[in-house]
Amino acid sequence: MSPIESEDFRVAKLNELKKAGVDPYGGRFPDTTKISELTDSFEKLEGATVRVAGRIMNHRPMGKASFTDIKDRSGSVQAFFQLKRLGEEKFHIHNQLEPGDIVGAEGELTRTRTGEITIFVEKFEVLSKALLQPPEKWHGLKDAELRYRRRYVDLFSSDEVMECFRKRSQIIENIRRYLAERGFLEVETPMMQSVAGGAAARPFVTHHNALDIDLFLRVAPELYLKRLLVGGMERVYEINRNFRNEGIDRQHNPEFTSLELYQAYGDYTDMMVLAEDIIRTLALQVSDDGRLPFGEHTIDYAKPFKKIDYFEAFEEANGFPAGDMAKVRDRAAELEIDVSGLGQELTVDRVFERTVEDALIQPTFIVDYPAALSPLTKPADADPAKAERWDLIIAGMEIGPAYTELNDPRVQEKKFMQQLEGEDAAEQTFRSIDRDFLRALSHGMPPAGGLGLGIDRLVMLMTNKTAIREVILFPLLRPSDD
Repeated sequence: MSPIESEDFRVAKLNELKKAGVDPYGGRFPDTTKISELTDSFEKLEGATVRVAGRIMNHRPMGKASFTDIKDRSGSVQAFFQLKRLGEEKFHIHNQLEPGDIVGAEGELTRTRTGEITIFVEKFEVLSKALLQPPEKWHGLKDAELRYRRRYVDLFSSDEVMECFRKRSQIIENIRRYLAERGFLEVETPMMQSVAGGAAARPFVTHHNALDIDLFLRVAPELYLKRLLVGGMERVYEINRNFRNEGIDRQHNPEFTSLELYQAYGDYTDMMVLAEDIIRTLALQVSDDGRLPFGEHTIDYAKPFKKIDYFEAFEEANGFPAGDMAKVRDRAAELEIDVSGLGQELTVDRVFERTVEDALIQPTFIVDYPAALSPLTKPADADPAKAERWDLIIAGMEIGPAYTELNDPRVQEKKFMQQLEGEDAAEQTFRSIDRDFLRALSHGMPPAGGLGLGIDRLVMLMTNKTAIREVILFPLLRPSDD
């Protein structure tokens, strides 16, 4: 093959089009009607001349005529090409068409003798000649990794895949509408940051040549959004990408989309109400009763979400309190969890994830986390060892946390120092204290609640996809030779 992949018989047809004076990669084809409108409004449009544009999904030549299925973003319709209608020259051009080609067609909308809605083509244009064969029988690509690598084929060959990503766009649009109705402003904060902050995660490092400085792809937008609270943006949010230089599995992709928002004069209880309402609203837009399948489970979003205390849930699941570190370490060894080099709170949390979170199927808020795990969170007044923080778990997945935000600059500086001291030497190479953020806090940040929700995982739940790569258009993959 040449550097441009192609198949010989398709190249031959491409050349035949050129000989006939046809541009195989044509231009504008205006005034088209969505194919779904043809079928939905057929009684009104029957007998009218209509124009459509789309990809040929099936092409059935029959000598002096052919039936061809044309598909656009909304649906597909049958088109009838006939020698006596088109004439010799145009019919010869029609004979160069193959599944995968993109065409524009114009003709009378009617029904065949078998009752199928059909366009009887009077005019057509070749808009793009496909040089590669589409998947066999249009059943789509079967190999999962090939589907992710060639998402462009996956989309046009599978209605289910296309519908999943339509729903993803609708979900994000609905979240934006929901927040706008409640006075939240959408903003954009830096993707490249001079200080890796906002979450305890390993960043990707890049270099800016003109300034000759290392920068980090952000792990979270938190510290910049809080600066905006200081500036007077009292309700602010961002839906955008975060980057974490960590592993890949069914729930994790190194590049992912999150919603992060902050509300001045609120706290984590306000965030609990907001998160539950957002998710229930989304579910009710997908299902009339708010019940949705996810794998082997049915998740009920209409019922009030359950709330459990972190320490009580740990003891109930394991039979001993989180403070009994000898038993915690024995339990970690039993579960084959590597906790070497981890401090007490992180060791407890690793066991907590396996013994508590994985078993939570219905929507559940885990409240009052250890304060040591939450350096950006306000400690609880009643017990400073606990933080005013919750995590929402659905189907064993962490969907997002919320905090009562820490707004005391001196306490925040102390917690930053403790966090830095607690990390190993390798991690410390990525860390430094964001002094400008502390300066911003020193100007006064109002009390606030903060919330983060994983958009990719929300889409997984709403579309019944149990792997995150199914809901990311172009997930990260190891480079391929072909």
